Amino acid sequence: MGTQTDHIIVGGGIMGLSAAWQLAERGARVHLIEQFDPHHARGASHGSTRNINNAYHEEFYLDLFDEAFALWRELEAGVSFPLLGLHGLVTQGDETVVLAAHDALVARGADVALLTPAEASEHWAGMRFAGPVLLSRQAGIGYAARALDALEAAAVSAGVTIERHARVRGIDPSTERVRIEVEGADGAVRTVDAEGAIVAAGAWSKPLLAGLVELPELTVTEEHPAHFTPRDPAVLWPSFNHMFTPAELDVRGGNVYGMPSPGEGVKVGLHAVGHVVDPDQRTFAATPEVRAAVREHVAEWFPGLDPDTGVEISCTYTSTPSGRFVLDRVGRLTVAAGFSGHGYKFAPAIGRILADSATGVALPPEEFRLPAHGTGTPEGSSPEQP
Repeated sequence: MGTQTDHIIVGGGIMGLSAAWQLAERGARVHLIEQFDPHHARGASHGSTRNINNAYHEEFYLDLFDEAFALWRELEAGVSFPLLGLHGLVTQGDETVVLAAHDALVARGADVALLTPAEASEHWAGMRFAGPVLLSRQAGIGYAARALDALEAAAVSAGVTIERHARVRGIDPSTERVRIEVEGADGAVRTVDAEGAIVAAGAWSKPLLAGLVELPELTVTEEHPAHFTPRDPAVLWPSFNHMFTPAELDVRGGNVYGMPSPGEGVKVGLHAVGHVVDPDQRTFAATPEVRAAVREHVAEWFPGLDPDTGVEISCTYTSTPSGRFVLDRVGRLTVAAGFSGHGYKFAPAIGRILADSATGVALPPEEFRLPAHGTGTPEGSSPEQP
């Protein structure tokens, strides 16, 4: 016996839940299929905190950030706990990158300032600074675990059916409706069919869409930031980016990001330096090289942290060569993939984009569509229902 609905969503991480919320708020029937428990540690959406980081110079990212910020506040209004902690974000390092972000944010009227290293040190005694420091005051952290709960509650309240412990065994968009073969928690296989489907499956996107959508190269890596213990619990911490020049990156491996994570310490990580993995065959352990590089950065740049106290976290990145997201529609399938380690803060706005695409309102921004990644878009990728 099959199930019929308006829209199927494959993947119950931050992107899938955001899309479910947005679709259901429009009155659509939505069936979301997720293979794991809530807050599982197999993907990219778990954990307590993420950076709410607006230090971009590209207008399309800043547009997305502004929309997402407003939607975070809308979602937050429906729960009894904060989803954002706006204690500020500091970005330093490559002066070209820092100044470009500053100029773009100033042009938009954002609440930002350029500080000298001495001025920054007066505010955040636990860090060392060099060169101009961009302070973004309307930035900080997102409470990731809380956000998953809030999105799920909002989606379910609006009528979304969430099916967990279910694996997609096949996707067939070749008929008048999309038909998905699902193996349920009891091992029984059945079909779910709908007008369209959104595939937001993170590290599992490529195998699920093989032969259906010509994706760009998607590299799945296992990343290992760590929480470090402050030497003085009373010292204030911002969220932060340390952007290295291309020459420095050759030596250091990756840019550095981090944030205070209440109750866990200060999270510090290298961006996109992990080893390539099969998402179903994870090690959940950093390589010695990555572990040493994170510790060395803490020892050099964070005098307020004990570099020998790192407690590792494991998550996946699914990255495109450009670092831009893949958002597009191909026939009756809408694709959301390749968030490259910086998609979380944009999630509610991406949910709106996916809902628009799936319902024929509008296609995603050109910068994220398949042609922008150099891949062909099969016939049928249009905003109108085929």
